[in-house]
Amino acid sequence: MTATENDLHVVLGAGPAGTTLAAELASRGHRVHLVDRSGTGPALDGVTRVRGDVGTIEGARAAVEGAAVVYHCVNVAYQLQVDMMPGIQDAILGAVAAEGARLVVLDTLYPYGETHGEVMTEETPWRATTEKGRMRAELDEKYLAAHKQGRAAVVMGRSADFVGPGVLNSTLGGAVFPSALTGGEVAALGDIDLPHSYTDIRDVAAGLATLGENPHGDGRVWHLPTAPARTTREIFGIIEAKLGRPLRLTVLREPRPFGPFDQTFMDSYAELFYQHTESQIMDSTAMRNAFGAEPLALEATLEDTIAWYRAFLADAQ
Repeated sequence: MTATENDLHVVLGAGPAGTTLAAELASRGHRVHLVDRSGTGPALDGVTRVRGDVGTIEGARAAVEGAAVVYHCVNVAYQLQVDMMPGIQDAILGAVAAEGARLVVLDTLYPYGETHGEVMTEETPWRATTEKGRMRAELDEKYLAAHKQGRAAVVMGRSADFVGPGVLNSTLGGAVFPSALTGGEVAALGDIDLPHSYTDIRDVAAGLATLGENPHGDGRVWHLPTAPARTTREIFGIIEAKLGRPLRLTVLREPRPFGPFDQTFMDSYAELFYQHTESQIMDSTAMRNAFGAEPLALEATLEDTIAWYRAFLADAQ
């Protein structure tokens, strides 16, 4: 797809996923608006930052005005998700439908629920029993229904746990790399000898951009490009090899505050702790076969993440 005067791609949410996606879209030649409540932040080449609140239909309508494609990367504080995300969905779906734009949704693995180690594909049943998992599944059913009924063209891209440059609030983010670089205590969750999928934030962005450029993928869920699962212990071993020293690991067998995650967060996250006591293996073969979307190698992801955190810590001093 080549950029045109009407080729406006609007990214809602300026967290790591939305910011990385906006830069990816701009690099592909699209006109890009990056929307969040402040409308401020570091300049991104080819990206216009816009202030907007998509919590209301009026705010969402203003945010997506003129868009050809809208990307929903909005998130809220973990403990507020069940209360707030359905209303945000209603506002965004209504705005997109009124504008006639396509909607690309960044999604999670939560609707699958406990898999007991089963490899997750797009065909895996949605068996969530947690409050957040059921909420996400209900949202996704609404998205698919809106598409099927012709109210809006919708496609969803599911990601495993984030990792990569700019990712802080992840179990393979701010709880690991700062301490790994400074010799502090590195927290790990659950059984670190189980395989666990992590999706590079740049693969999240590339996958969502590809879905935004290819309407023939609409009306379904896709797994975003994700490197083959490795055990968390193997991942820590790669980090140790790149740093040239062992990590001071503390393994948390049950949810409790650690690193950037306080008691409020962990109390809310506890229902999803099963993700660290059973294998979490996400397969993204379908997207590779359909679009040629190949994930970055995990070793490269970890090397780039270490470099980003070095610079991040240096800037913070």
